[in-house]
Formats: sequence, structure tokens, C-alpha cells
Amino acid sequence: MTSPTVKEVKIGKISIGSGHPLVFIAGPCVIESEEHCVKMAEALHRVFKNKSLPWIFKSSYDKANRSSVRSFRGPGLKKGLEILTKVKKEFGVSILTDVHSIEEVSPVAEVADVLQIPAFLSRQTDLVVEVAKKAKAINIKKGQFLSPWDMYNVVEKAQSVGTENILLTERGCSFGYHNLVSDMRSLVVMRSFGFPVIFDATHSVQLPGGEGDRSGGERSFVLPLARAAVATGCDGLFMEVHDDPDHALSDGPNMVRLADLPDLLEQVLELDGVVGKFGIK
Repeated sequence: MTSPTVKEVKIGKISIGSGHPLVFIAGPCVIESEEHCVKMAEALHRVFKNKSLPWIFKSSYDKANRSSVRSFRGPGLKKGLEILTKVKKEFGVSILTDVHSIEEVSPVAEVADVLQIPAFLSRQTDLVVEVAKKAKAINIKKGQFLSPWDMYNVVEKAQSVGTENILLTERGCSFGYHNLVSDMRSLVVMRSFGFPVIFDATHSVQLPGGEGDRSGGERSFVLPLARAAVATGCDGLFMEVHDDPDHALSDGPNMVRLADLPDLLEQVLELDGVVGKFGIK
């Protein structure tokens, strides 16, 4: 049985959707400094270029939904956009970053190629609509509290202002306290809406608030879940990557080690080839 054809979403030189290669969205969770952000972009650019893989750089200028008021949030809007602009120019890569308020949308849309709706904000109608109006493309993360079927209503909100450049991302569902589970049916359900689906392999292994004033994570499950998502037929993988995740300033426990990325890519690409042969996507 073949999957339904989904719309092609173009982001810069990259095409995402039916018949197109698996795309990768990768980068450190938050901009820790200009030096580190550029260093990570350069390293990732080298990895993906060596394998001729389409990719989009991701990092956040502000993490507004941290567990504690003491948590590091990033350099802020102005400085963060300056750093992301530098990365975009130096490496010729498309940029994805998240927005948390309507006021941020216009300035961020001038820099980023994809504006992301964080999972916690996926039902915020005004934010979804404003991003859909102004962004070249919108990536909507499914809330941890939503079923995949509920995301159809969110898609309609984005479509209500005329956009069809929509990506939907699965990042796990709340399962009791401080735990998430990944239901691979979500990828199939959301893809049936006609838009490409992305699997967030790193936030799916997060343990929200699991360390009291910060979230924990189970990095060891990133690769198994990434393999499962690709075998199910997702159109892309979202992975936060860090050269030293054990000392990262945000989401370290669930980020992929840069050194482990090439092996992960080899495994998921082999699976994606098999998926293509069976017409699953």
C-alpha cells in the first residue's frame, strides 16, 4: 500500500515532500554564542555537504519556554538574528528558528526561511495565523498534549490566510509525568493531511522537567526512534546537534553528539532507500 502524495514545500534550493530526498533540520538547541553557533554551522555544513544531503540550520535566539527562570535563554532577538544572518551568508544554508510572540514574526521572517511554532504554542491561533501570513514556510510542531488528528485544525488555521508551505513535526506525546512517547501512527495521520511530516528525533526523547529545574533526556533512544520514523515514511528528520552536549546550555541530555552524526545518517539513509523502493512515501 502506498502513502498519499503530499504537497511539495520549497525552502530555498530544497524541495520537501513526495519524491524528494529526506531532508535534515539540524543545529544546537539555542545560540550559546556567536562563535559556537558559527562553529557548529561550519561542522554541520561539512558533514551534510560530504554526503550531498539537503539540510536546514536550526538554532533558537530565545528559548522562552525553559523550565526555570534561571535557565539560559539565548542572546535575544536582535543579536540572535544577526548571528543567524551571518550563518546564512557564510554557508549558504537555509535557516529555521522558532518564534514565541506575534511581535517577533516580522523581523524573524526577514532572516529565517522557516518560522517554527513551538509545540507548547501549536494551538495559539493568532500566532499560527501571523506566521502563516508572513513566513516563507511554517513548521508547526504538534503539541505534546494533542492527538495527530487534532493537528488538522491547526493546518486549517495556517491555510486560512492562503499559505500551502506547511511542514508538520511530530515530537512525542505526554505520557504521565516527565515522560514522552512517540507514536509512529502520528506521522501517517499527519501526512494524510497532504503536507510533509518531520520527525523530531531529539525532543521526542526529552524528559520534560525531569531534572527539577530543567528537562532531562534519553539520548540513547534518538537513533532507534529516528530509524523507526524513517521506516514509517517521514519526509525529514529534525535533530538538535552539539559538539559537547553534556555541557550544553539547553537540552543537552537529548541532543545528538556531533561525532555520532555521520553514523546516524548512514543508518537512516539506508532505511530511506528501502522505504523509497516500497513506495511508502
